[in-house]
Amino acid sequence: MTSDARKLPTGFGRLWTAQTVSSLGDGVSHAALPLLALTLTRDPMALAVVTAAGTLPWLLFGVLGGALVDRWDRRRTMWVADTARAVLLAFPATAAVLDVLSIPLLAAVAFLLGVGGLFFDTAATAYLPDLLRRDPALLERANSRLRGTQIAASGFAGPPAGSALLALGRALPLLADAVSFMLSALLVRTLPAMPRPEPEARESLLRQARAGASYVFRDRLLLGLALRPAIGNVAFLAVETVLALFAHDRLGIDTYGFGLLLTAEATGGLLGAGIASQLGRRLGTGTALTCTAAVEGLAILGLAAAPNPYVAGLALAVCGAGMGATMVLGPSLRQAIVPAHLMGRVASTSRMLAMCAAPFGALLGGWLATAYDVRTPLYAAAVLLLTMTAVTASMTGNRRVEAALRAAALADGPDRPEPGGPVREGSVQAPATSSSLG
Repeated sequence: MTSDARKLPTGFGRLWTAQTVSSLGDGVSHAALPLLALTLTRDPMALAVVTAAGTLPWLLFGVLGGALVDRWDRRRTMWVADTARAVLLAFPATAAVLDVLSIPLLAAVAFLLGVGGLFFDTAATAYLPDLLRRDPALLERANSRLRGTQIAASGFAGPPAGSALLALGRALPLLADAVSFMLSALLVRTLPAMPRPEPEARESLLRQARAGASYVFRDRLLLGLALRPAIGNVAFLAVETVLALFAHDRLGIDTYGFGLLLTAEATGGLLGAGIASQLGRRLGTGTALTCTAAVEGLAILGLAAAPNPYVAGLALAVCGAGMGATMVLGPSLRQAIVPAHLMGRVASTSRMLAMCAAPFGALLGGWLATAYDVRTPLYAAAVLLLTMTAVTASMTGNRRVEAALRAAALADGPDRPEPGGPVREGSVQAPATSSSLG
């Protein structure tokens, strides 16, 4: 309880600012890229290819990327990844100016941006618990603020700005995102350095990657936390792939209205991130995660049946609230219970499962829309989300969460170092929660 009164360190403010700037650029491109692709083709499968390309790096390099992050300086990894993404966006911006932009080029850029995102996100996830000394309450507060500002920047300000910039010129949204990446890189470079784990003996990259993946799959709580976004991404990417087409053809929403529709989802997400801690305290983290998953499924069902833009906006707002709360509670719990020297690999394994599922969701959405109707992917997504809720409820229950937090608090030795200090990497055993939870 005393940790609730402690302040977040100064370095967190700079990390927070960097993410806010980058999220604003992401919001611009999030609204602009689907509309930009629609100017090139109206084929749902072609749109699905662009969406899926951005998630393929996690399928190809996810676990190995986590092993590399656990070897590298995490702060340096973040600013190098952001700088590379800023440079990369200059290519499609130039192609747009020269009127040679194409779906294959957009897909290639999406893939390379995904590579940069893999390294940045994994490093940031591993860096935060070191910065906050692995304090569960501080991690929850920090993730709530990070998620809230991410939603505000990428959801509220970004999409309308992206739609407006696209109307002024096809290259402008891409250039805006590039500037945001560069500013984020400059801010990340000012963050305090954190000590890296000191391996006892150099192991092969493949063996280290396998150890991190094994740690997730042998622990039911971590596996449950990983399965939720994995199955959820199949559903959400199926929706995202056809959302612009659905909004235009079924709801009669124009370019500017589509940005407002995404803002409705962000409104709910901001609310969900803000009340996540209260939900966790009142219901318990496990029960809260089950409830938010159920809310997401019911909201997508409402979106599929929406007769007009207003009902669709309300459904997306409710879905966003569930997602916002989930994205605070789940990562905070994982960061509190995973050993520091495994954080990169565990985070990347969990994210890999989620991102690997995403291309299947994107292709599923495109196929269902082509073979049946543009509403069909939305109904299928709702069924997947509700099924996932039932399957994983017992894996992330309150008793299992409380036992894992107790085990993490009591753990010591080389596998559970003191916060902020150097750690020595020895053999990886099954998580402490496995033996006590069955």
